[in-house]
Amino acid sequence: MSEPVFHRYETREALAEALASGVAAVLAGAIATEGSARLAVSGGSTPRRFFEKLSVAEIDWSNVTVTLVDERWVPEDSERSNAAMLRRHLLTGPAAEARFVPFYEPSAMPEEVFDTLNDRFHPIGRAFDAVILGMGTDGHTASWFPHAPGLDACIDPAAQDTIAIVHPLGMDKPRVTLTLPPVVDARFLALHIEGADKRATFEAASSGGPVADMPVRAILAAARAEPLAVFWAP
Repeated sequence: MSEPVFHRYETREALAEALASGVAAVLAGAIATEGSARLAVSGGSTPRRFFEKLSVAEIDWSNVTVTLVDERWVPEDSERSNAAMLRRHLLTGPAAEARFVPFYEPSAMPEEVFDTLNDRFHPIGRAFDAVILGMGTDGHTASWFPHAPGLDACIDPAAQDTIAIVHPLGMDKPRVTLTLPPVVDARFLALHIEGADKRATFEAASSGGPVADMPVRAILAAARAEPLAVFWAP
């Protein structure tokens, strides 16, 4: 395990600019060497500035595959859909040329289409070139929520499935999420957090303790050739 590299920015705008520039460079490099690039990003409100900066990057978006790290089990016309948010803030302008791979399939529960989704993500191919994670103040990342039914399948380093289904405690919708192996196998792995509360959560997670209590610890403990990059602004 290598120590994370912590990048501190004075403003959230500066963070978004730096992260977008870094990710664009990784994607451009992958396109130049492999002919295509693969990116997985997180939902929520935190990454919107980053998405808007990245969407105008001058790279060959037609050779980029974009997916989410996780998704609520809601259709894309729901205001709670991460896919809808991604289309509004990232898959616009030049980035509209990218291929988007969604999680949601029409069904009452994700268990009904698990095999379809698992098969969908395996053919994406080689490891992701970049994965950008968020983190909650409870220490969750992706949809790996503390003590949630389905968490063990998410954070198993030997997981054979690319995705897992999680039923977070106290929430009305299940989640579908990438499992630990495809996340930590990414060429560039970043954790994007903002605010004093997230900084405190990160420090608490870094101090050690049960992974089930703060599942982001699975990322911090993972063996990687390149260290995790943490991007933070107050």
